Amino acid sequence: MSLDLSVIVLPDVAPADFVAQVRDAEGSGVRTAWTYDHLSWRDMRDGPWFGAVPLLAAAGASTSRIRLGTQVASPNFRHPVPFAKEVMTLDHVCAGRFELGVGAGTPAADASVLGEPALTPRRRSERFVEWTTLLARLLEEPVTDHRGEHYAAVDARTIPGCVQRPRVPITVAAVGPRALRLAARLGQGWVTYSDYAELGAAMDAALAEHAPGRQLRRIAQVGLDDHAPFADADAYAAFTAGLEAAGYDEVSVHWPRSDGRGVPAAALDLVLAAHA
Repeated sequence: MSLDLSVIVLPDVAPADFVAQVRDAEGSGVRTAWTYDHLSWRDMRDGPWFGAVPLLAAAGASTSRIRLGTQVASPNFRHPVPFAKEVMTLDHVCAGRFELGVGAGTPAADASVLGEPALTPRRRSERFVEWTTLLARLLEEPVTDHRGEHYAAVDARTIPGCVQRPRVPITVAAVGPRALRLAARLGQGWVTYSDYAELGAAMDAALAEHAPGRQLRRIAQVGLDDHAPFADADAYAAFTAGLEAAGYDEVSVHWPRSDGRGVPAAALDLVLAAHA
């Protein structure tokens, strides 16, 4: 199988446990360990939930090979200027292994926690384009000035820059037309979580129209509660064969959890064996 395997480790466990799970994933040959970048998340919002940036820094200092990243950070509570500094620093902590996954953000709790007015889907999408474009500039340029509709940067300095040049790779979460265009134009990767074949064709069209000849890494995320692909080895083989046929390069699954969500613990060996 040519499809790479990455895992998502949620930030709802103690930092030492988070690092231990990432190290286990590294020992299993996994390409990338991602984590959610939220302040709280859906049905877990009343339980423990730690910050993505310090957790990834701890994992970066405790590993040597596995790539690390957000899946995904959003404009809901992050300003591009301070966040670019954190991303740059993470890339240095993990010696050039950081991957920046970004998304527009949903209208859930993260969008209202700072007291900002609710945005329409169109305005949220417009904000995302400006946020991501400015973030990419900040990570590439030592000094950045910008004044837009949503954000400003005045003599913003990102020195010494990322270990990876010209900056860390950006993976854009996209299902809608505007975000697909952004991924085609600016992303090194693209991640989606449903309708894999249909959206793969939509990405083909976006690339052909807006960035002819450009290539980007395509990642299919399996939902936290989607156990169907892991029913047995044949089910997983059929699932991943479909992803490969649709042009995906990587499948991203949730590392086994004590609550039974994510990859069932009993199915982890068959998943790892499929990608060995």
